[in-house]
Amino acid sequence: MSDVNSELNQLLTDIREKTGAEVRLAPAGGEETPFTLHYCGREIEAWIAGTGDAAEREARLVNYLLSNAEGKRPASDKKSALKGILLGEGGDWNAFRFLTKHNFSDGACFALDLVPDRRYDEAAGHIERCLDGRDMCVAMDDVRIAVVRFAEEGQSAYEYGQFLAQSLYEETGVKASVGVGCEVASFAEISLSYNQAATAVRMSNIFHEKGEVHSYREYLLVRLLEDVPKPKLTEYMEQFRMEGAAEIFGDEDMAATAEAFLESSLNISETSRNLYMHRNTLMYRLDKIERLTGLNIRKFSDAVTFRVIAILYKLSQL
Repeated sequence: MSDVNSELNQLLTDIREKTGAEVRLAPAGGEETPFTLHYCGREIEAWIAGTGDAAEREARLVNYLLSNAEGKRPASDKKSALKGILLGEGGDWNAFRFLTKHNFSDGACFALDLVPDRRYDEAAGHIERCLDGRDMCVAMDDVRIAVVRFAEEGQSAYEYGQFLAQSLYEETGVKASVGVGCEVASFAEISLSYNQAATAVRMSNIFHEKGEVHSYREYLLVRLLEDVPKPKLTEYMEQFRMEGAAEIFGDEDMAATAEAFLESSLNISETSRNLYMHRNTLMYRLDKIERLTGLNIRKFSDAVTFRVIAILYKLSQL
């Protein structure tokens, strides 16, 4: 019973901080209104500060919040509770209770999803040592590590992802795929950011993207097209009438060349350097892409169309 009372007191403290409603389990005198609390099957005498209709409304609100808290209490273990919040369990209420219980202040934040290529436990330990006092990490399963970072001026979410990936590799020799979610206004929205981070890792695997850090923003177009039913994807491909597309996208060298050219902002010299490829070889491959698809990806508009077709083709093959 003492555990229930302790939890009730903590809940009432959380409610006061969130709503301003001050509830006591013993009368204090002065202007206050008695009412009955309903919690864990018990009816408990309580007193709320104030009188009149306003106090009665606050009393009803307190009972409503308590009824929603029952059965949704975050796990006592901090990491288990954080994992549940990242997965969207419990909603705003659990997120608020987590912050107050562990003395965190709310603010803009973002999530990252890290997938080490080996030595998972060692990687997880190193990531935890990299964190500041407000930051948090938790093992989501046997291969993924989630990180929550409260935003700071001067460092973007993507730059922080790069820092973690580089530190992990330099200190342990472990490489990791890192997905970066968008910054959200408060911790209550962190599950959205984590879902984005996990999606970025998944998309990078589907599209065999090079590099260790991937922002969700890179894949907004992919996410839009991913929601299109597969028959519709096939229909779109047929409308483009590109019989040669399969020859391009089915050839790893050709597909990698096209991707590198797009990533280099359609700059031939930079693409040649990045691929260690002679300029004439690159020009030959770009000409072949134009011959087979009808798109001159040296032009921005054709490059955009080619990018859409590449995504449609890859999604249609899943």
